[in-house]
Amino acid sequence: MHTVVRGAAALGLAALLLAPAAGCQSGSRSAAEPAPTSPASAASATLGGLAAQQLAWHACQAPNTAQGGGTAPSADWQCATLRAPLDYGKPDGSTIDLALIRSKAKDDQHRIGSLLFNFGGPGASGVATLPALADTYSSLNTRYDLVGFDPRGVGASAGVTCLDDQAMDANAAVDGTPETPAEIKALDDSNAQFAAACEHNSGAVLPYVDTESAARDLDLMRQVLGDGKLSYFGISYGTQLGGVYAHLFPQEVGRLVLDSVVDPTKDPEQSALGQAQGFQLALDDFMKACAAQAAEACPTGAGGAEGTTRITDLLRQLAQSPLPTGSGRKLTETLAVTGIAGALYSRQTWPALASGLTEAMQQGSGDTLLQLADALLGRDPQGHYNNLSAANRAISCLDARQRYSDQDVEQRLPQFRDASPVFGTFTAWGLTGCTGWPVPGKADHPEVSAAGAAPILVVGTTGDPATPVEGARTMAQQLGSGVGVTVTLNGEGHGGYNTGNPCLKQTVDAYLLDGTVPPDGTTCS
Repeated sequence: MHTVVRGAAALGLAALLLAPAAGCQSGSRSAAEPAPTSPASAASATLGGLAAQQLAWHACQAPNTAQGGGTAPSADWQCATLRAPLDYGKPDGSTIDLALIRSKAKDDQHRIGSLLFNFGGPGASGVATLPALADTYSSLNTRYDLVGFDPRGVGASAGVTCLDDQAMDANAAVDGTPETPAEIKALDDSNAQFAAACEHNSGAVLPYVDTESAARDLDLMRQVLGDGKLSYFGISYGTQLGGVYAHLFPQEVGRLVLDSVVDPTKDPEQSALGQAQGFQLALDDFMKACAAQAAEACPTGAGGAEGTTRITDLLRQLAQSPLPTGSGRKLTETLAVTGIAGALYSRQTWPALASGLTEAMQQGSGDTLLQLADALLGRDPQGHYNNLSAANRAISCLDARQRYSDQDVEQRLPQFRDASPVFGTFTAWGLTGCTGWPVPGKADHPEVSAAGAAPILVVGTTGDPATPVEGARTMAQQLGSGVGVTVTLNGEGHGGYNTGNPCLKQTVDAYLLDGTVPPDGTTCS
């Protein structure tokens, strides 16, 4: 989830592609070609030599543990390190290294420039993620260099370090839906321990991992890569980063796609409530599809109220008696909610959710739901965590000024439980994740108004659990008249373009490759 939920950050991406769907309502108008590559602009003068630095591209190593591990990408990919100011208020001061990866355009003769990606979280490593999803963006790789990066505080870019693996396991086992004073204290203590570890291990960078600084990093990348305008593809939290960039640098906006959009007008409480509603909607859609296939075999029966009751009954049982798993770890109520939420990010993982619920309800096993929870928490089978949860909390708590007490949450619990019997309590208590954070938050909500910017494509999916479709419409309004152009996908999952929907893919590709701006309000099914 985009908001901090006890460190359970959402990967703003769909690693598994959904089945293609058909149908599109669209026309087109033309957009100007991005300005050709150019030297660093005069506005970069305050960055001194950093805007003129030359990147040393080289063969990539395997992603490190903080990035999520795995194998080295193919020889098509090159890696480099970009130096950026730690504090943009002191551009001549200390610097940090930002990790980049690229696949050069296949059609060099018709190359447009670089297309930068952010896959959300906040906390997802672009260096590890982009090569893994390369096939999804192959049509764009014809004329663009595809460029991924680890944002500041993430992965290999001054990655925030907090708890070690053993402590992370213990933190994840703490009850995220407390009902007694002792359970509330345990949750408060775990939040305090997390914050103290982040300050101890990464205190020097914690004040500088905000989204505005990351947006300034984007513009530094644009200049160093030699692009006159920024071309950018942001997913989930990446839409917030893209919106902030457009606000700061409206004249540098080339072709920006914002997919699965964070509502920039909502505070953390409103965002969390929207997510509770969104995940409940996605769960209802899952149960409906499950029942339609085989109601007798579906673990949630006929779905609806019956299915919700079956799941809440399971969660109450887990609160008293966690289920065993083959790993020796226990599936707790909190880990089960996390696993259910993780499976709802993509329709492709609905079968795994059905299997996991069947195991838990009928076979007394928590294996599959625990695996789904681990995937969302960034834990690999060897028990190592990437820095997704640490970066998510550090960035989110620095961006948002609001801090919520236990009393604040208790007052709001009825509203959250009405929004979602399954996710409401868990999401509400997640609001305390920034309480006691060692660095104060910066703003009530991000500023994204971008008068004078070129048209920006804003994509929302009707069944998106993590970033409800209404956020896309609000983002477009906030960007400004003539800037935000909405495209809606009637479908399920988090991330529209990587569902493979032919209509949406054609619309986005025409915009990025040819400059064709679709009519505002275009719908794909």
